[in-house]
Amino acid sequence: AEVPDVCTVLHNQRGSAPGMWFITNDEKKTVVISLPGVPHEMKGLITDEVIPRLQQHYSLPAIVHRTASTAGAGESMIAEQLVDFENALPASIKLAYLPSFGMVKLRLTLHGEERERAEKELVPYFESLKEKVAEWIISDIDEPIEQIIGKILTERKQTMATAESCTGGKIATLLTAIPGSSAYFNGSVIAYSNKIKETVLNVSPDILQQHGAVSQQTVIEMVKSSIAACKSTYAIATSGIMGPGGGSEQKPVGTVWLAAGNAEKIETHCLHLRFDRARNIDLAATQALLFLRRFILANT
Repeated sequence: AEVPDVCTVLHNQRGSAPGMWFITNDEKKTVVISLPGVPHEMKGLITDEVIPRLQQHYSLPAIVHRTASTAGAGESMIAEQLVDFENALPASIKLAYLPSFGMVKLRLTLHGEERERAEKELVPYFESLKEKVAEWIISDIDEPIEQIIGKILTERKQTMATAESCTGGKIATLLTAIPGSSAYFNGSVIAYSNKIKETVLNVSPDILQQHGAVSQQTVIEMVKSSIAACKSTYAIATSGIMGPGGGSEQKPVGTVWLAAGNAEKIETHCLHLRFDRARNIDLAATQALLFLRRFILANT
């Protein structure tokens, strides 16, 4: 592509349209940046070219983050626990609450002149934060629950599988998005219909007739068969009604049964979700992984 001869070309590794870096010919020496409009190309250029050049061109203050991931308590409950802590923070440190799908991330941010000094200054405050939320903390870095599960299984040299109905493979998708997940994720059965529940996961027709597909009894059988079929240490199962239709008075839209277990023990939990279909699926998948984490840690 042709570009103005007064620009510095920013190489686009994801497409053919380059980015362009201009510096105005005046006292201000203002930087002007032009990027392609395709989102993934633009994001790639921001990461590969723009940010490094801006860091070289300007003397920028250090902005340091430390993030703790929590589960099991809502934002308001955690905020109440941290009132005194937050009020005692110096002006240079801010605490942010970042809730998402059954988890709340707590991020401390410090603005300083030098990165190394700022990182050291943030450490005691972050350690104090972790102590305050010790009963809910699941990770002291910014990482998703599927990555947390992978680390636990890798450390223990154990494996898992999924048997998914209402989540339709969402849990398996999250797990396999993590590089190296083949070391601990053996496989998944997407048993969306009752026929597949019966023929592949060996759920008894009597259970389906008496209790229904969305039931504690069904997800227990799904976990048992998934462990056997995938030869895994653990398995999780989901079966629910994601909406907008399909609910009843006894089992309204948003009812989801979860099961997590190993060859010796299976535990179950019922969710009552209240969002749209897409969000219900996302939330059920995250809650299933959180439920599996609790099971693994409690049944080592």
